[in-house]
Amino acid sequence: MNIVEQLKSILDYSIFNLTVYELSLFFLVLFIFLFFKKIFTNSILLILKKLAERTKTDIDDKLLNILERPIKFLFVTIGLYFAFSVLSLPAEANDLIGHIIRSFIIFVVFWTLYRGESLLNTMLYKVFIERKLDMATSLIPFINKFIKATIICFAITFIIQEWGYDIGAIITGLGIGGLAIALAAKDTLANFFGSVMVLLDKPFKIGDWIVCSDAEGIVEEIGFRSTKIRTFAKALVAIPNSKLANDSITNWSRRENRRINFNIGLTYSTNRSQIENIVNKIRDMLINHKYIKEDPLMVNFTDFGASSLNVFIYCFTTTAVWSEYLKIKEDVNLKIMKIIEDENASFAFPSTSIYVEKLPKNN
Repeated sequence: MNIVEQLKSILDYSIFNLTVYELSLFFLVLFIFLFFKKIFTNSILLILKKLAERTKTDIDDKLLNILERPIKFLFVTIGLYFAFSVLSLPAEANDLIGHIIRSFIIFVVFWTLYRGESLLNTMLYKVFIERKLDMATSLIPFINKFIKATIICFAITFIIQEWGYDIGAIITGLGIGGLAIALAAKDTLANFFGSVMVLLDKPFKIGDWIVCSDAEGIVEEIGFRSTKIRTFAKALVAIPNSKLANDSITNWSRRENRRINFNIGLTYSTNRSQIENIVNKIRDMLINHKYIKEDPLMVNFTDFGASSLNVFIYCFTTTAVWSEYLKIKEDVNLKIMKIIEDENASFAFPSTSIYVEKLPKNN
């Protein structure tokens, strides 16, 4: 037997009804597609990334990142398709492999769309921020989750139909238990419609400082079921949207000013003329202060306290920013101290005076 005949006998040898020749072709075709996948990853994709880095926009960079993993998986899927096509398989096996390959392709398509949602997210943020659409910006996380859920539902639907199942019959079957599901999911539905009401009514947006009955802090996320608030103690609180829709909410970020409201106490040794001068000077100082609003503004001698003569001060700063407010209040306090020092008056502190009418005689 010559070498050719020996090689032919080896290639004709069957393993599980498949010849060595067919199995060799199978692995050769698969190797070729894996080789092309490697070339794509190390050469073509690398060149495209370098070209994308030279452009002014980052959209092409993100698009390449989105497509990279699905295309790699697609090379493997197509390679499996052509590799299995060289095998002499029964019709049932070919049908099964065909369903699997087509399911993989459907998966790749919807996986790409799912990953592409991040690019849509970036573009929506850019458009809404440029046009100063604060309400629309708050809707973006809500829109993102809806798009992702829709993509997943469509992917499952197409894959189920690919395997020959009647999706209509499945939905009808699910409808039989619809009442039970609705009852079980009533809280979820209430939270969903609560989130819709929150977004439409616009009591707050992401980044706002709010106070409700359950928490106080900065809004981090508005979701389908709940709104997440980061408290000032850095704890994360999730409040159901159904509760927020029916709760009273204070939005401190919507105010334009911060209030200064306090009393200063002067000693009872302060005479009438000094008090009049102090009140008038403080009032003039606040009226002329560039960071204090002129209206409302009140400075009045109001009370004869237990240990002090009280002057009431009430006004608003021109800013709502906390750090700026503290600087303005500090400046106001220092100027009030100077006014009182210039009038030779003193601040009072809690004290008690004891008067003895008659001292006991010493025996």
